[in-house]
Amino acid sequence: MLEPTRRRLRVVFGGRTIADSTRGYRALETSHPPTYYLPFDDVDGGALRKAPNRTSLCEWKGQAQYYDVVVSGHVAKAAAWSYPRPTSRFAPLSECLAFYPSRMDSCWVDDEQVQPQQGDFYGGWVTSDIVGPFKGGPGTWGW
Repeated sequence: MLEPTRRRLRVVFGGRTIADSTRGYRALETSHPPTYYLPFDDVDGGALRKAPNRTSLCEWKGQAQYYDVVVSGHVAKAAAWSYPRPTSRFAPLSECLAFYPSRMDSCWVDDEQVQPQQGDFYGGWVTSDIVGPFKGGPGTWGW
């Protein structure tokens, strides 16, 4: 499920805010906390570098392109991703980017710092109003 959100979404890396938006999207998938997608227009494009030869395929959204996040000598490899040509159901994501909270200094929903979803495969943003269990932790791969 994909829905627009008016919540303030922020991403901090290398000691500075690299994304700040109230025009994002919230994606919900089975056994996952939400993943937030921020419009490219609300992200500092100078902090992004396409990750060479790094893609993945989501059966629902399509093929993802990954980005390294680079700020003042700090590099987080393949820490963000987008769907340049998503399936029609997820068309709004063609203009958006998501971040792994575990690879950033911090990610925020309104005034709450999110906790990263366990595991390195998923990019869920866990807040106090989200209740698990979630995929990603030990023993959850087969869910």
